[in-house]
Amino acid sequence: MKYLKYIAKRLLLAIFVIFIIATFTFWLSRAIPGGPFDLGDKPLPATVIANLEHKYGLDKPVFQQYLIYMENLIHLDFGVSMHDSAYTVNDYIRMKLPASATLGFFALALAVLLGIPMGILSASKQNGWADNTIKVLTTLFISLPSFVIAMALMYFLGYKWGLLPIARWGTVKQAIMPVITLSLGPMATITKYMKSSMLEVLNADYIRTARAKGAGRFRVTFIHTLRNALLPILTIIGPMFAGIICGSFVVENIFAIPGLGQAFTNSIFNRDYTMIMGLTVFWSALLIVVVLAIDIIYTFVDPRISLAGAKEK
Repeated sequence: MKYLKYIAKRLLLAIFVIFIIATFTFWLSRAIPGGPFDLGDKPLPATVIANLEHKYGLDKPVFQQYLIYMENLIHLDFGVSMHDSAYTVNDYIRMKLPASATLGFFALALAVLLGIPMGILSASKQNGWADNTIKVLTTLFISLPSFVIAMALMYFLGYKWGLLPIARWGTVKQAIMPVITLSLGPMATITKYMKSSMLEVLNADYIRTARAKGAGRFRVTFIHTLRNALLPILTIIGPMFAGIICGSFVVENIFAIPGLGQAFTNSIFNRDYTMIMGLTVFWSALLIVVVLAIDIIYTFVDPRISLAGAKEK
């Protein structure tokens, strides 16, 4: 019952946050000068624009448009794309999400599989050559924009050495460069968090007690330290996963991946109101669900953390 009550409260809060995000996105999109039918060097005739605005309800008062949109949102209907009326926003999400989710899942998996061991190694060999090397690499990967990493991989692995296809999506070889590009920044972040967390736990009193009792380095590191040191990593992995899935705009455009990032970028250029609002609300809902799931997982990783304590925070 305690778990259900906590989850219910968090879900109500999530719904309120999504309402605020949808409202803000709606009014902000309407505040931008121009409209979805004003693009191009050759403007459409006024009668054509009037007919299109009537078709999509843009000729109604703005507040009435807002009420209609919110009513549709309650039924999980994000509307029809104003740039391509053959598809709804829901259709785009169904079509584009698998590519983005696959790319994001493997990028995050690679980031975690590399970042956690590197953080442990950096903490256990503090100020040694391994730690200094990892510091340089993580600083480099955090500082470099993803498009620079992508272009370097495309030049060497694709063009110069001919080891991998330069772009497109659908095969294992085509996925390697985008996954590496998208994983290096999160991997560096996880490494830094893991090192900091490990050092903090290694200096705790109970670790000193374990060492005084004769516990070996392996037991101290992987039995006593690792479990508690992983808690901050769980905190960042949740939002990081949602961000990677829906936020890989640059990577998806560079490698011509038909995902949500590419769809979101195109919707902004086309001023496709329904697509912008639908993808924004979807991304926000995904982020909130992942964060809620991480909060619940917290209680299983460390029994000392109760749901009541999480609520108070």
